[in-house]
Amino acid sequence: MIRTSLRRVVAPGIAVTAILAMTACGAGNEGDNGSDNDGGSNSGSTDGEAGASDVTVDGQFTIGGASSQEAAQNAWTIGYTDVQPGATVTYEAIGSGGGRENFISGAYPLAGSDAYLVDEAPDNELSKATERCQGEAPIEVPNYVSPIAIAFNIEGVTELKLTPETLAGIFAGQITNWSDPALAEDNPGLPDAAINAVHRSDESGTTENFTNYLSSVAGDVWTAGEVETWPGEAGGEGAAQTSGVIDAITNGENSIGYADASQASELGKASIEVNGEFIDPTPEAAAAILSASEPAAEAGENQLVFDLNYTPDEAAYPIVLTSYLIACSTYEDEAEANFVRTYMEYVLSADGQQFGAEEAGVAPLAEDIESQALEIVGKISAG
Repeated sequence: MIRTSLRRVVAPGIAVTAILAMTACGAGNEGDNGSDNDGGSNSGSTDGEAGASDVTVDGQFTIGGASSQEAAQNAWTIGYTDVQPGATVTYEAIGSGGGRENFISGAYPLAGSDAYLVDEAPDNELSKATERCQGEAPIEVPNYVSPIAIAFNIEGVTELKLTPETLAGIFAGQITNWSDPALAEDNPGLPDAAINAVHRSDESGTTENFTNYLSSVAGDVWTAGEVETWPGEAGGEGAAQTSGVIDAITNGENSIGYADASQASELGKASIEVNGEFIDPTPEAAAAILSASEPAAEAGENQLVFDLNYTPDEAAYPIVLTSYLIACSTYEDEAEANFVRTYMEYVLSADGQQFGAEEAGVAPLAEDIESQALEIVGKISAG
């Protein structure tokens, strides 16, 4: 079902077929290099090539989490199947919070999240994940960077420029009409019409990243802080999952909302002011912010996680989510360990990153970050 769904999106499947053929050939070539398929080795790939694995994976595996990753994960599950034909992978787009909960409970061997694990009451997710991973800190590595688009549907309007303050004012419920003077200065000709601001109604890593940006750059306007669940006092229309937000904006007049840019392709996307320049939400502009950011201070050797710099000197789009994969370094079940390691290696490989960019519009990781992530993933084993 996933294969059919993706190939309806790609014009007559040509791009998918070409890239997967190249990926499969790469995997086959490496399989001829005398690899020992006994399933017991833990020599992860760090050369960035797809399928550089010493094991054969068979079986059905269910993973899930951030709905913002859905398009990319649908592509990767197909690409991985061509590398490991005996494996079937299903990605359940239930939201970042649900993905982390299912990983901690053991329902998922691997989760996708738009926020890294922290120990904050009442959830204390990092400690719980450590307990789930047999007392070892969980592995957390980025799998791509994506702009969070401020998507809009305003009749007759194709361009929209927003400063951090006006953006915060819209979502805080303080700017309620498109003719507001705060908008007119940069956007002459907007209609005299009520603004329908759409937000995620479910627990969401996208919401957490978006509100972290608002709180960091316009904290005097957006006073609710960094939250995963939308604050009721801010108002607006709620919609579940990324797809629900896109649908609400598409079907609602004079609407605006936030969503992973890779899933908002048919909508208008606002440019955001950074240091006096309005920046469009392109993958390249989003990727630039990660290079300008520092690793989180609390990160351990298994965590490649970042605290984003929302006011970089270079021309970077500031509202982004860094999508993470969360796994254990040790699994009790050998088949599960082999699947998690090889799947993550494929996603992080040069071919996997290219495939995600081609089919889902995600911004590939910089080579140095990709290399660091692969080194961490190479630790995964059974024991």
